Amino acid sequence: MKQPEPIPVIDLFAGPGGLGEGFSSIMGRDNRSRFEVRVSIEKEAIAHRTLSLRALYRALCKKHVPDCYYDYVSGRISRDQLFEHPDVPEEARVAALEAHCAELGGTPDAEIDGLIERALGNSSEWVLIGGPPCQAYSMAGRSRMRLGNPKKFERDKRHLLYEQYLRILRDFGPSIFVMENVKGILTSRLGGAFIFERILSDLSDPGNGLHYQIRSFVTDGSDLAPLDYLIESEAYGLPQARHRVILFGIRSDVVEAGSDLLKEDGRLLLKAPGSKVTVDQALAGMPPLRSRLSKEDDSHELWLSALKNAKQGLKTWRHPDRHDIEQRMSQAYAEAWNHQSFGGLFVAGAPDFSTMPDALREWLEDPRLPGVLQHETRKHMRSDLERYLFASCYAKVTGRSPKLDDFPPRLLPMHGNVLDENIPFKDRFRVQRGDDPSTTIVSHIAKDGHYYIHPEPSQCRSLTVREAARLQTFPDNYYFEGNRTEQYWQVGNAVPPLLARQIAEIVLDLLDSVRCQQRKHLAFG
Repeated sequence: MKQPEPIPVIDLFAGPGGLGEGFSSIMGRDNRSRFEVRVSIEKEAIAHRTLSLRALYRALCKKHVPDCYYDYVSGRISRDQLFEHPDVPEEARVAALEAHCAELGGTPDAEIDGLIERALGNSSEWVLIGGPPCQAYSMAGRSRMRLGNPKKFERDKRHLLYEQYLRILRDFGPSIFVMENVKGILTSRLGGAFIFERILSDLSDPGNGLHYQIRSFVTDGSDLAPLDYLIESEAYGLPQARHRVILFGIRSDVVEAGSDLLKEDGRLLLKAPGSKVTVDQALAGMPPLRSRLSKEDDSHELWLSALKNAKQGLKTWRHPDRHDIEQRMSQAYAEAWNHQSFGGLFVAGAPDFSTMPDALREWLEDPRLPGVLQHETRKHMRSDLERYLFASCYAKVTGRSPKLDDFPPRLLPMHGNVLDENIPFKDRFRVQRGDDPSTTIVSHIAKDGHYYIHPEPSQCRSLTVREAARLQTFPDNYYFEGNRTEQYWQVGNAVPPLLARQIAEIVLDLLDSVRCQQRKHLAFG
């Protein structure tokens, strides 16, 4: 039996394309994608460049990815040379039709609607995905904004960006929608009322006679508590403890057609694997790198001197594990002599995936990629390097990342209130321990690396862009445009593609089952 045409997908607030990557990755019997991202919309120009590059790559995958793609991501040719290359003219046109730099709520609605109408054509079965920007809902964002200007917080238009999503839902009526946001949306209030209750109500009945049943991907049923919509990614094979709210909206006629399937316990839920995936497993094969020194000359020797001096910070410190921590710091210093490279936009040599779980390796690896992309260390102040070395050795010895209360006095940041009981973020220097999933990769990683200290003490640094992308489960050939700060920002704001793929498999199961039921009804009258 011939495989049906790909199911159209419209991606709003797309960021660098994590959700779309997951949906478009599912292949059918004839190696054609079961979902096809027809339009992705993102307002940030640099994320749009990433989107359009990935759209080009996906278009090329339908036949064969030519060498010019790998020449670009490894720095041998320019972006213009890639998009003008004689091997990619049709695919470049497809990418331009898919990825659009536009702002929902800023770009005229008629322009947005025109893009969607042209992309959908006569399709009646399609999927809407995306997540409104989350700064107004995040715990940290709300804390900063309320303390700084409570009235401005109440007026923040980002509270209601979901209304743009709602408008598309109302005017175009997709079969399915998938909407993602931060955990903080569950407790965010606007005008004294919980905004999540309003969102659920509006999305259930968006208007134009449409009705949607909103389900969870982790809890069966439709009568759910707010926390039932929360997905804890580390429970589903991701090397990261990323907790996000994801809504699964099903149009009422699809609910009716798939009623038997919807009653099957666990059929449309994410499946937990046998064991969690750790940071060490996700970073398998990454070339070891040294960090660099900022605000002074940098060299391998000067960097080593900072590591050697770090033990001086333990003087006068009384702790039962001090001896073991000092020994581990000495060992790290000895091993650090081997780390002379600080990496680059392209580090030649294929990584060794032998210690990575097979499923993750299959997802991340590209055998044609001749090295590692965007694996370059930051520069850190000497004082922070000393803290990083201590923190990573403390984590190795004690099995946990230290909080500020655990630091030797000489290694504490020079802030007068650093030991205040009420100071937030006591774990501001956070080691991502190798034998656990990482903490959430968020956009703040673009500002400093204190919360993302590498688990291996001898490297004494924060995570690179590629390491953060690995923890977010972006394939190794996924290239992020922009400078390093912009690359970190995109990675931190994204939906993990491997989680998106698992969600897409559930959506596909439902739509395929409904289609099968419809064929049976037609066959038997």
